[in-house]
Amino acid sequence: MVSTRSVSALVGLAAGLVVSVAAWVYLETLLLFVFLPFVPFLFLGRGGSARPEPERRHCQRCGFETATPEYEYCPRDGSRLRQGASDRSGGT
Repeated sequence: MVSTRSVSALVGLAAGLVVSVAAWVYLETLLLFVFLPFVPFLFLGRGGSARPEPERRHCQRCGFETATPEYEYCPRDGSRLRQGASDRSGGT
């Protein structure tokens, strides 16, 4: 599935191209600077992830989950948060 960042970059690139073509037709000049700033966003997510995904912590009682390392205890019920994925299966 395409990420929202890529979709935004493609929409911006398309809009910039439309504006550049319209300016070229009406003003007889090519405004490449309108769409060129969007080109680097197209290649931003390529390759490996530079940042590792942070470890998620969860509350076994209420299902609260966070990736923020500052939380040691659940803000809802005060129980200690556990490392790893949640064991809650949604009622099945």
